[in-house]
Parts: sequence; structure tokens; C-alpha cells
Amino acid sequence: MEKLKNSELIINADGSIYHLKLRPEDIADTIIVVGDQHRVEIVSQFFDTVEVKKHNREFITHTGTYKKKKLTVLSTGIGTDNLDIVINELDAITNIDLDARIPKVDFKQLNIIRLGTSGALQHDIPVDSFLMSEYAIGFDGLLHYYADAPKVLNEDIAEAFMKHTGWKPRMPRPYVVKGSQELADRLGEGLFTGITATASGFYAPQGRSLRLAVNMPGLNDTMETFSWNGKRITNFEMETSALYGLCNMLGHNACTICTIIANRVSKQFSKDYHPAVEKMIRMTLDRLVK
Repeated sequence: MEKLKNSELIINADGSIYHLKLRPEDIADTIIVVGDQHRVEIVSQFFDTVEVKKHNREFITHTGTYKKKKLTVLSTGIGTDNLDIVINELDAITNIDLDARIPKVDFKQLNIIRLGTSGALQHDIPVDSFLMSEYAIGFDGLLHYYADAPKVLNEDIAEAFMKHTGWKPRMPRPYVVKGSQELADRLGEGLFTGITATASGFYAPQGRSLRLAVNMPGLNDTMETFSWNGKRITNFEMETSALYGLCNMLGHNACTICTIIANRVSKQFSKDYHPAVEKMIRMTLDRLVK
């Protein structure tokens, strides 16, 4: 097998992967990813032990144990472009021999759980509640750069959505990916579920206008009324489509659970979402060790 070139698989002088600065022994098989680097310590404060602490750019990693289970928590920063880096590099240090620069014979599957914050797109989803993304619909275009994307996409939902919204040709083509059913069954009891919309930005891509007009006024309203086999678009965030798409293609399990900190329909924002986020973290940790 031909070795991966230095320009494709970039290894630091200490043998770690380029952006994350991690080696295989630095991570667990179950990884919690968070956007905010300050949330890493909020998660790891619940750990019984923390053996690894690494930091490079916006990527902070803590690995330790919670109730005897080895876990990693890693900050990704904001956006699908960052998830493109994080998921590819986590897979590389797990399933590529970094010294020989070739894929390993024995594949190892990771469980990657995103714990984030999000804005609801349905009136009946209150602030400070928890939502698990059954599907993600990506408006970012990332997966279209990957040859294997058609193998994991749900074109029926994407086509129905574009027809319902009158999607403009100059906009990136939406794509739809399903999350891990295994993790959903394990972590999702009692949570709101639905289709999560992943935007490529915070302002116009999510229908916000400050001094610049949006290209598709009313998109949020049409998303609110979209339904596919009884499944609604429930919330907006900025990472899940990349997480689900890349993990599906690479063979890993992925799940997103978010605390709803705003409701875009009722125009409400949580008075203080931090206690709800900590409750979500503790709930997820306890479900991971059952």
C-alpha cells in the first residue's frame, strides 16, 4: 500500500496529528465534542480522573475517566469547516499508522457525541430543554467535496425540502444525513427529536439581518412548516451535518444533543442557560456509562 504523502497527512515533530496535536494514546473510544473551548473543563470537572490535557489553537482535549469509563472531551470551535478537521484527524490517529503512514488493517470505531447549544425552530420546543438530532440537513456544502457522500445521503428529504422552500439555485445544495441509531437509542430517552438544520454562519445563513439583507427572506418560516414522514426541522446550529456526514462515511457513530437556548419562533432567549447545559452534560455522562 502506498504511503500517504507528507502534504496530505501532516504530522508534527512530536509525532502528533497536525491541528489537534494528539497521538492515538491521548484519546478514548468515546469522545464528547463541544464548540466552546471553555466548555471542555465544564465537562471534565465531572470526571473522576483527568490524565491528558492538550491544547493547540481552539482545540482543547481532556481525557480521563467517569465512573471507570475512559472518556475524551474535545473543543472543536464553531462551524462545519472545523468539524472537517476534527473528525478527519480523530479518525487518522485511530485508523492510520502515523509512523508507517498507511491505514491500519484493523478498523476501530469511535463514538462521537456533540454537546452543544441551539435555537429552536418550532414554537412548542421551550428554551432550556434538550434536543437530539435524528437527522441533520446541511446548508454548508461540505459533504459535496467527498466522493463517498452519495452513499450516506438521504436525497428524498433533501429534494422534498428544496421543493417546499423554493430553494434558490445559487445557494449551496442542501444534503441530509442520519445520526447513529445506536447512540440515539442509548442517549435519547425523553428528549425532543427531529431534523437539525446546520448553517454555514450565524447571521444571514440563519436568517439574521443586521446591515446586510438575507438572500432568502422567510426561509425560517418555511422551514418551520416543512415535514417529511412526520419529522420536522426542529432547530438551527452550525456543526451537526459535518459530524454526521463524515462519521457515516468513515464508519463511526455520531450523535448531537443540544440545549435549546433560544426559540426563533417565539423570539425567546434563555435567561441563564448555563445550569441547563451542565444538566445536559451530567445526563449524557450518566447515560454513556450505563
